[in-house]
Amino acid sequence: MHGSSGHGARPRQPTRQTRTIALQFGPRIGSFHVVPTDRRLLVANLGRVGYADALELQRASARVRIDGRLDQDLLILVEHPPVITTGRSTKDGHLLVDRDALALRGIELFDVERGGDVTYHGPGQLVGYPIFDLKRHKEDLHWYLRQVEQVMINALGGFGIVADRNPGKTGVWTTGRKIASIGVHARQWVTWHGFALNVTTDLSYFDLMVPCGIASVVMTSVEYERLANGDAAAPAPTLFEDVSAAVVRTTGALFDLEPTLIDRAHLDHVIGTA
Repeated sequence: MHGSSGHGARPRQPTRQTRTIALQFGPRIGSFHVVPTDRRLLVANLGRVGYADALELQRASARVRIDGRLDQDLLILVEHPPVITTGRSTKDGHLLVDRDALALRGIELFDVERGGDVTYHGPGQLVGYPIFDLKRHKEDLHWYLRQVEQVMINALGGFGIVADRNPGKTGVWTTGRKIASIGVHARQWVTWHGFALNVTTDLSYFDLMVPCGIASVVMTSVEYERLANGDAAAPAPTLFEDVSAAVVRTTGALFDLEPTLIDRAHLDHVIGTA
């Protein structure tokens, strides 16, 4: 991704097969509170989803957003099984192991159309795929990248983490370590791909690559930063869900949209994959 990764002390998180979040905001479709259709942000929080499935969902969503069959912006939230993806800027040698070695560890490998270099997705990492029509916002990809960064900066502030940008490097950083990566693609001003925020991620997976092509990068996570700051004696059992909810709220606020939860069946119906 146009993002990063890192090393150092690495908290590990047991694998969870499913996650659900109870988001305390906005209406569900069909509630009394009426929001103008084009100001809704459809939020599909899908839990654990394989990368190939999520990639097809993004591409299908972008197609119907481009041709007008989907009239609202959409945010797909997932957590992937271990997978490494390479983007348009990936250089030879940035992946430090071969495909066979990855397969032995149960790690998939995908080469995709997003910007950025090589990165890792896996359990404990919140991955967001905004399918946004920038014609409704601002036709400027640099502005959009800064907005996505700000979404995570604002969300992290609620957990006692002072995050910021690193000039010249896309993503979100805290105390010199990278906590979130961003890599996007757009066609006719409709975006897909997105961001990856390390919440309780096992950071050792980033040792398999030169994360984002930055040799000196050090990755971190929400869990690690809170423990290092003395903000928590142990990871909160709801940390992943709490961070997910915060990201949705800050996305709605920064893009002036009203988050509206939908489930997988509704998403499949909307984008024609049912």
